[in-house]
Parts: sequence; C-alpha cells; structure tokens
Amino acid sequence: MLWLVSYDITGDNERRRVHETLKDYGYSVQRSVFECDLDDAVRLTLERRLTGLIEEQIDSIRLYRLCASCAPQTRVLGRNKSEKPGAVEVI
Repeated sequence: MLWLVSYDITGDNERRRVHETLKDYGYSVQRSVFECDLDDAVRLTLERRLTGLIEEQIDSIRLYRLCASCAPQTRVLGRNKSEKPGAVEVI
C-alpha cells in the first residue's frame, strides 16, 4: 500500500535521522516528503522507529494512505524531482 509521509522537524540532527530512516522505506519526492510502499506490519515498525527519533511536543510526522485507485491519479506540477530507484529522466 502506498503511503505519503511528510515531516516538520525543528532540530537538524533529528531531521537528518528521520530523513535517513525514511530512505530505508521509500523515496524522497520533496525535501520533507516521502512515498513509501508499506504493508501494515512494516508501517507499524516505521512508526515506532520514527516516534523514537522526534520530540513529540514540537515535531510532527504525518502518514497519508494513498489508495490503489488514487495513487495513479497523482499530479506533479513543476519539476518532478524524485529519488525513486530506477527512475528514468529523459532530457
């Protein structure tokens, strides 16, 4: 199942750790936004890992589930920068 994960982290070290952790589960589509293909068990593991990296009183991480019929309808306006493995850029 495709999940969109966004974060707003105040501390540089915490933000770097969250970013590096998310790279283990998906690919960056913007600076603080990742797309991750996760089943329920892996998502719960990711949530536990992320919770341990942030200050819950000041930081925020949001996970949005993208249904199978909704994900293909995603539209990108402007530059389509992605770190998706195997992504091909035609020039």
